[in-house]
Amino acid sequence: MLVFVLNAGSSSLKYQLINAETSELKASGIVERIGIDGVLKHVISENKKLTIEAYIPSHKEAIELILETLTHDETKTINSIDEIQAVGHRVAHGGEYFKESTLVTDKVIKKIEELIPLAPLHNPANILGMKICMELMPNVPNVAVFDTAFHQTMPEIHFLFPVPHEDYTEHHLRKYGFHGTSHNYVSKEAIKLLNNKKDSKIIVCHLGNGSSICAVRDGKSINTTMGLTPLGGLMMGTRSGDIDPGIIPYLMDKKGMDTHQIIDYLNKKSGILGVSGISSDLREIIGAANDGDQRAQVTIDMMCNRVKKYICSYSGLLGGADAICFTAGIGENSDLIREKVCENLDFMGIELDKEKNQIRTHGNREINKPTSKTKIFVIPTNEELVIARDTYNLVK
Repeated sequence: MLVFVLNAGSSSLKYQLINAETSELKASGIVERIGIDGVLKHVISENKKLTIEAYIPSHKEAIELILETLTHDETKTINSIDEIQAVGHRVAHGGEYFKESTLVTDKVIKKIEELIPLAPLHNPANILGMKICMELMPNVPNVAVFDTAFHQTMPEIHFLFPVPHEDYTEHHLRKYGFHGTSHNYVSKEAIKLLNNKKDSKIIVCHLGNGSSICAVRDGKSINTTMGLTPLGGLMMGTRSGDIDPGIIPYLMDKKGMDTHQIIDYLNKKSGILGVSGISSDLREIIGAANDGDQRAQVTIDMMCNRVKKYICSYSGLLGGADAICFTAGIGENSDLIREKVCENLDFMGIELDKEKNQIRTHGNREINKPTSKTKIFVIPTNEELVIARDTYNLVK
């Protein structure tokens, strides 16, 4: 079954065409700067790539361009869009309504619309992607796959905030967690690497421009670092992560900010960018630190210490850890960050093999010493494959 996987953002569209039965990736790409000066980057294989610069005024034109590219002579992957048998959509927030992926109906879209206040930047774009695909391919089933669904197995003691209980019952104030498709995929791969161990205890570190950590027991999420929104938890590219709540009114008074300005400040001007004063791209920070920039070094140490704090915390919740997994852009590619995170964790049975850690290869790999009680894995995430498989399982 050919599944068109779509991840619609406010000004961008990521997509993949996947054979869900064989897991074969047929084509992938991204449309950026929708409504500005659109750019489509389309990849069929390592040696067959295409970049198209065109005025793309809306998401509809972007999806039309993608479908045309998939069937065009020079970039043809399929003969006709009729070969697409299902569309899988990544949806940021499913609240407590959606505990698993679901076929898209008018009723489902209405429920996702009700959740827009919890994900005002993401859910509207996700809904738009669904509506456009339903219009352009009216006979093709659509499936919504939720970032939050994997975390719906968290127990109450972990998803509630220590505020009056009516804030949860009346205003849905609770931890939802994100990166669910990634944590789901990586933890399942880790279980395979552990020879399908029963009652497995796995900590997944999804480290990228957006980062989160998840404690997974026997394949189920029991706690994660992001909360009501993706702002909570770890220090990220431009997001602050966890801070003293008293900082918010303090900065609002000192800087004359309103509510929207302080949230924008913590979401877009903080984290790695804010502390370093250089960039939100960790590669630039590491380069600056190597050149002797002290703030850059402090930024790296802060980030790693916060990751380490959650690894220790979640090991306590799980009663130990069978495996620590690193994934996403930073987790998969930065041997320095992995080394600093694992440093001084020998007391927990976490022993990194520095030579293995520095080897760059594709696919899953083990980077711990033979004496390490806890396995350390690098597992490239594949969120789109999770979406394709969920879509296939619902549609077939």
